[in-house]
Amino acid sequence: MKKIIIIGIGILIIGIWFFIGSGGSSDTSIKTKVNDFDRLASLSLIDYRGNVVSLEKFRGTPLVVNSWAVWCPFCRQELPDFAELQKEFDERVVVIAIDRQEPLEKAKGYTDELGITDNMLFLLDSDDSFYKSLGGFSMPETVFINREGEIVVHKRGPMDLNEMREHANKIIHANDTSL
Repeated sequence: MKKIIIIGIGILIIGIWFFIGSGGSSDTSIKTKVNDFDRLASLSLIDYRGNVVSLEKFRGTPLVVNSWAVWCPFCRQELPDFAELQKEFDERVVVIAIDRQEPLEKAKGYTDELGITDNMLFLLDSDDSFYKSLGGFSMPETVFINREGEIVVHKRGPMDLNEMREHANKIIHANDTSL
């Protein structure tokens, strides 16, 4: 019994030591927040015209990046709202919808059916690299990235247009102290 207590105290001391060594925060995502965009910028995806698009192209721009698929029922509801969001926020935000591992004909056919193909940027991710880079486990998944490349919001699951607007305003005004 005495041995178990000593081992428990040892584990507790080591845990406290690691906690203090991390700056008193158990949330390591705070430390790496500045590098969020760097992790995504190296990804090269394909647009509907067959052009390679690197997310690096959008560095310094507030981004809303959504991961979607034809088989996702929530995506059918969300994609038209993202198109509306792009229309409302115009050049203040770039909305990008990245399809997960589906062929061009299937993805474009779907967005054509919804009538939104030309309303925002759609990209194809044949190896699912974007979703994997987010540690994705839900559908849809959306990140809101500010000008500094920080993921301000990572939303797992569906949202409505009002929530999208709220998060878009966060990334536009992320460092605006006049609000």
